[in-house]
Amino acid sequence: MKTMTRLLLASTCIAGVAMPAMAQEANVTGGPITTDSAIVSQDDAAAEDSGSIVVTGSRINRPNVAAAAPITSVTSESIRAQAAVNIEEVLNRIPSVAPDSQQNYQDSDGRQRIKLRNLGFERTLVLVDGKRLGTVNGLDANMIPTSLIKRVDVLTGGASAVYGSDAIAGVVNFILDNDFEGIQANANYNFYNHKNKSGLISDVASQYGFAQPATGTTNDGARIDLSLTAGKKLFDDRFHISGYVNYRQADLVPYSARETSGCQLTESVKDGPLSCTVSTYTRTGYVSPQSGPNAGNAYVNNPDGTRSFVPYSTALAENPYDNYSFQRRSKRWNAGGFTSFEISNAVELYASAMWFKDKSVNLYPARVFSSTSYSEGAYTVSCDNPYMSAAQSATICGADAGTNTSVPIDLRYRFSGVPDLEDRYTNEGTRITAGFRGDFAQGWSYDVGGVYSRNKMITSWSAGPVWERVNNSLNVVNNNGVISCANDVENGCVPFDPFSANSEVNNAALYNYLISGTYGTSTTTNTLYNAIATVQGDLGTYGIKSPWAEQGVAVAVGAEFREDQLKSHADEIWRETISNDSDRYLAQHVWEGSVELQVPIMQHQRFADLLQFNGAYRLSKYSSNPDTFSTWKAEAVWAPIPDITFRGSINRAQRAPTVVEQFQASNTSYGRITTAYNDICAPTITGTTFDPNTGQQINTYGSPVASREVCAATGLADNLYGSATLLCPTDVGCTYKAGGFTVDPETAYTKTFGVVLKPRFLPGLIVSVDRFLIDLNQSIGYNDYSYFSQGCAETGDDFFCSMFVRNADGTLSSDPTTNPTTGYIRQGTTNYYKSKSYGWDFQAQYGLGLGKVGRLDFDFSGSLTTRAGAQDASFLSERNCAGYFGGAGCSQFIPKWTHNLRGTYTTEDKVFSLSLNWRYLGPLTRTSNSYDETLGWTEDSTRSTFYRIGAYNYFDLSANFRVQENFSLRFAANNILDKTPPILPNSYDIGLSRANTISARYDSLGRQIAFGATVNF
Repeated sequence: MKTMTRLLLASTCIAGVAMPAMAQEANVTGGPITTDSAIVSQDDAAAEDSGSIVVTGSRINRPNVAAAAPITSVTSESIRAQAAVNIEEVLNRIPSVAPDSQQNYQDSDGRQRIKLRNLGFERTLVLVDGKRLGTVNGLDANMIPTSLIKRVDVLTGGASAVYGSDAIAGVVNFILDNDFEGIQANANYNFYNHKNKSGLISDVASQYGFAQPATGTTNDGARIDLSLTAGKKLFDDRFHISGYVNYRQADLVPYSARETSGCQLTESVKDGPLSCTVSTYTRTGYVSPQSGPNAGNAYVNNPDGTRSFVPYSTALAENPYDNYSFQRRSKRWNAGGFTSFEISNAVELYASAMWFKDKSVNLYPARVFSSTSYSEGAYTVSCDNPYMSAAQSATICGADAGTNTSVPIDLRYRFSGVPDLEDRYTNEGTRITAGFRGDFAQGWSYDVGGVYSRNKMITSWSAGPVWERVNNSLNVVNNNGVISCANDVENGCVPFDPFSANSEVNNAALYNYLISGTYGTSTTTNTLYNAIATVQGDLGTYGIKSPWAEQGVAVAVGAEFREDQLKSHADEIWRETISNDSDRYLAQHVWEGSVELQVPIMQHQRFADLLQFNGAYRLSKYSSNPDTFSTWKAEAVWAPIPDITFRGSINRAQRAPTVVEQFQASNTSYGRITTAYNDICAPTITGTTFDPNTGQQINTYGSPVASREVCAATGLADNLYGSATLLCPTDVGCTYKAGGFTVDPETAYTKTFGVVLKPRFLPGLIVSVDRFLIDLNQSIGYNDYSYFSQGCAETGDDFFCSMFVRNADGTLSSDPTTNPTTGYIRQGTTNYYKSKSYGWDFQAQYGLGLGKVGRLDFDFSGSLTTRAGAQDASFLSERNCAGYFGGAGCSQFIPKWTHNLRGTYTTEDKVFSLSLNWRYLGPLTRTSNSYDETLGWTEDSTRSTFYRIGAYNYFDLSANFRVQENFSLRFAANNILDKTPPILPNSYDIGLSRANTISARYDSLGRQIAFGATVNF
């Protein structure tokens, strides 16, 4: 109780940020297709929203004249115009959002998380109607039904003082239509319409005989999105209840369906010849004797079907990624409901529930793995195996050919005509909110509620065929012309014929025997408990206001409790074949108190149509940290005349470590440094000779890497400096210890300054320009021993040098079981250094009435990134990745300039509207050609090929028809020019994609055609 009292006494302040809603709200009667963003006042938003006002960026729900920080909004009609099925497709078009496409990413777990300003999903807070969606580690934004979204507000500035941790880069707030009345059905169907053309990749792939998609137009990747929403108001509209159900399904698009991903393009040397990644797992079968005269040789079965071997070559190799998922096969159900009951002005009860279940898979070829993949050793085969010809037996067994002698062998085989192996992901979750709100005195209101969110991810992988079963299937006998297994018959052993090309086509029985029971399952459950109490008041009711203002001071006082939990467990198969990690239960909680103020100073005065200051202060105490932390925010809005508004804000935002990061920081584990690393205080080895008589190695030594003063900072006695006894033992290496850290919240100072123009001489025009500056300090991240060792050697700073924990003799090698307290160098998750994101945001809307002809609406949003990068340590240079890609430090693909420009024509009677959107992505240059040493450039790194991605222009067309008063049809074509994505060899090293492009950034599957309908009953 004392803790809460201290928290509630914390004082100071934040601004209410405007809730944008310039464009008209969506409707099915043929209204105009609304804009992608908006920058106007909450007065308009309050008039537009039929339910309770939801303000993004403030706990004070009083409309303001203008936003104090930039907000981009995506309206419901814009979502429909985009033919969006998943939330990720909506967000990826917003310039401030780092694009991410989990359903087009082979290695993903299927969950969609959001990244603002390229600072990572863990630094973006996701809200639904102003309350948290779930935990950082567990949320899936795709649980939000697109048909119920009124708008999406993206506040690109720190908001930790208002909402608590995680809002470093900003807030994404999904405003749902929880006041719906009637019955509405929505149906969307879309597919890809792409023309494959022969090109670079097909030319390279043809050298290997890899099958390529037929040239010409293909239609694939169908997706459906069906939803039904119903709502009713009763008891003089005081009681409201509504619900929805939503079904989505997506078909598989494999890599082999696109010429651009006909094989994984590789380039082994800079500007060298191009090749395809190949696999020895072929449908013809790969055989390598492990004994006899041909031991170690590699063969494949003759493709002509005869039982003979030919030497293995890449011309007989297989494409290992042809069945990988360009678009994953998935199914998803979303369902939920909302209710509220206004008992009186003093008490309104409210609640909501959201549920989802999503299943998706990543595909891998079904194979018999090489025996080198197992600890049991080589397979064995009898030299009289009835599947082998005499010539094959002679090749494998030599002099023992035809006898019952068993010899070791390595086999590799890829099945065809049977199901692929699958990485299966099932994500399911529930989110429940409940509370009560109302007015309790003149000018005072309250809201007490909470969020319970539970997300469970079930991962099921197969480690492949069991070694023993493969060996059993190879041990076969011929009984009167019937070939059968000699062993394991009682468990259904099926003979395996690896000695003829394509011998096991459609052999489901063998496949099932080898694979059955090999899928292991791991389950991770993330749970959020969040209780929030807010009291807000208009002190102007009591005369507390500026003499030059019409509105009084507004205040909000809040208290909040959050607890994050993570539980994980796995079955026995998972532990035996995938990972032996132990079950985990991780948790942390936080108590917080906050105060927020809005202070109008002048309104409608001679030199200030509006002058207002806002502020907020929040105090937080985490169970995982002994200290108390504070965040604050200060804002100002000044409109000298109604046409011009200047705005600015500065935030001290913080992000506490997640429960996973806390575990990585605190959990202790040991390991060995078996590389060429040596103690920075040991002598360097400058040369090596060998005694001609004994053969013993003799080293010559030079000075240590670190100075004497630096080594003293590591705890080394002066007399041991440069001693050879400090060298890491050649047989075991030095010791590292991970964990044992306390991680503090990372801190960002986010500043935005801008101007909003609404010229009265040009009605309908609104323009805003904002400068943003995000400086993230004490960034949370994992660093290994080399980071601390190098940092200590170059700076002598205690942050780095304290990671050396020496034995009494100065050494860094020990046995943790007998000496756990000394003799190691530390590594793990800690607070370390800095990240930055600087740039400019531009927004504009213009509506032009054309009389009886109709009207035109234009919407523009653009972002100019001037700095995007980090400084990983004080001794390292600060890098700026804006406009660059590639290299270890520039993996976010951040063009300097991106924009969306949408123009919409609507007839006067609103029966028909037509919209054209222009998406622009600026060019990117490879860091190898940056001529910037901080990005890793050297004279030798400069490339003449594949060093630049030119600017990309995408055009999207959509139309809306009002067929009847309650029935409308939609049509959309995204990427109408079917623009091919950029091609890059070694794309996995660049963007974690084996499809030769950056799937998340560019439209990789071609033109998308969509149809939709909405019916109101």
